Amino acid sequence: MANNNGKDIKGYRNLTDEEIALMNKCKELAVKVGDLCDELSAIEETDKRWVNIGKTDLQKGFMSIIRSIAKPETF
Repeated sequence: MANNNGKDIKGYRNLTDEEIALMNKCKELAVKVGDLCDELSAIEETDKRWVNIGKTDLQKGFMSIIRSIAKPETF
């Protein structure tokens, strides 16, 4: 699989190997957190509204952290 490292995507710059490793580490952790959210949703006693609010906020947090590494050049 070719790794264009963002150079062919408008608004993205080339990333260093360290930045790529950090982004992958964040994404791996996000998958684990997502699995926990799914596990909480499956428990009948949990308040699904709060689980969903927490899941959304966590998704925004991971997106923010990943953007802090990628530093896209566009909105």
